[in-house]
Amino acid sequence: MVLFLVAVFSVGVLSGATASILGFGIGSMLTPLLTASLGASLAVAAVSLPHAVATAVRCWRLRKHIAFDVLKRFGLLSAAGGLAGALLYTQLGPSVLGRVLGALLLMTAMAQWTGMAKRWRPVGPAVSMLGLASGFCGGVAGNQGGIRAAALASFGLGPQAFVATATATALLVDVARTPVYLWQAGGSLQRVWVPVAAATAGVLIGTWAGEGVLAGLSPALFSKLVAVGVGGLGLWLLAAG
Repeated sequence: MVLFLVAVFSVGVLSGATASILGFGIGSMLTPLLTASLGASLAVAAVSLPHAVATAVRCWRLRKHIAFDVLKRFGLLSAAGGLAGALLYTQLGPSVLGRVLGALLLMTAMAQWTGMAKRWRPVGPAVSMLGLASGFCGGVAGNQGGIRAAALASFGLGPQAFVATATATALLVDVARTPVYLWQAGGSLQRVWVPVAAATAGVLIGTWAGEGVLAGLSPALFSKLVAVGVGGLGLWLLAAG
């Protein structure tokens, strides 16, 4: 148990720092670790708590950089999709969904790395579809960070605006889906409060540590890092599927 808690705390620190730099990473890193011990359904509910806490803190600290025009068009619909996905997440086959999402993220990463993504800017209904799709997939799988990042990469935001807007969108999704996860988990969460507390402490420390790195990134380097992060998550989803 002690080694497991150390692992949860350490991964929490790493995931919190990654989320501060790229705008996602907490669910992507903590969910597989907790799934191995708690099972998929309970792990999704457990990770939602430290995710929501760290996201709220990061959103407050980056609030001046949020692109509210993108948040209104993309974030609110993402929250609606997240709620719908959360209501269905125990009913759908996660392995099939994971393979599909993994392939999409790999293609997005390639477009981002080669610069093709910069030539396309979503307008009109495309913005609505991206928001709904990213939120729904995140609600179903408990992990939407890479999908959200892939969608937001098309808006041409700078590093701090990208992370701030991704964080604000994630917070809206958390507000919509976390109560559903907690309701479905019921009393099971009470027996895993220690790992949840360790993860929460870790992600908060990592969130603080990663902010300094984000401030020093150039737009070009940040774009490459997002591509690597999205591609890595795509490979993981394909392997896990």
